[in-house]
Amino acid sequence: MGLTFLAVHAHPDDEASSTGGLYRLLADEGVRTVLVTCTNGECGDASDGAKPDADHHDGDEVAKVRAVELDNAVKILGIDRLVRLGYRDSGMKGWPQNDDPDSFWATPVPEAAKRLAAILLEERPQVVVTYNAHGFYGHPDHIQAHRVTLAAFDLLDYEPTLYFNAVPNSIMAMMNARWEQAERDRAAADAEKGIVRAPEPEDPDDERVDMGTPDELIDAVIDVSRVNEAKYDALAAHHSQIADSFWMKMGRDEFKKQMRTEWFVRVTNPMNLSGSVNDIFAGYR
Repeated sequence: MGLTFLAVHAHPDDEASSTGGLYRLLADEGVRTVLVTCTNGECGDASDGAKPDADHHDGDEVAKVRAVELDNAVKILGIDRLVRLGYRDSGMKGWPQNDDPDSFWATPVPEAAKRLAAILLEERPQVVVTYNAHGFYGHPDHIQAHRVTLAAFDLLDYEPTLYFNAVPNSIMAMMNARWEQAERDRAAADAEKGIVRAPEPEDPDDERVDMGTPDELIDAVIDVSRVNEAKYDALAAHHSQIADSFWMKMGRDEFKKQMRTEWFVRVTNPMNLSGSVNDIFAGYR
């Protein structure tokens, strides 16, 4: 039996941001690759940049745009099979979309887990990737993807190796510094134009999520430098959502210099691996 890789992602574009390099790398190595996307992304930005709370924002139209973008990214990354579970985007924590009975967040975990388990049993991937318990950055759909994946594993007749995507604290510190500098540059540019923006008030009920992982807890360090141009193209394919992202603002050349690695934390370990590996299929080949 050949090697198969499967990732469970929450929205269109998530596959490119945290696993885009890995997908293209594995495809080039002849590994079968499968993507499960849980939601249609209705709570993304509209084509004109409108947010979900805008009167003219149409989630169904947004989903149509994002479906085409996802198809394009899948082609760029060489993904063999895309499965859309088709749940509605739940929006960020506390948004009214959380309560939509058709949203992923409102879907009973056992119901979605049964659907995912059927895909896992059909494909029988040796390696699966999804998010950690706080969904990497606290998004309800990412948290639900975590819960559903773990529940689906309980329904399997074999044990794949499960990894969570991660960013080491050392790298997160550099990213935070970059974002803070970008914010200072924006404020300085505004000041030159006479624009003064009041800082956004902090929500006392908003729990701060630490997106970093201690460096010593990283179990897989994957060099994707030879395919990160494809990763950039896959991200760019999701133009409606990330045209203004820090990735695109880097530009292609800077992206190729900076975004050379993807990191993961090992959760299940049927191959009894020890220490950090540089091959997501370590133990299988």
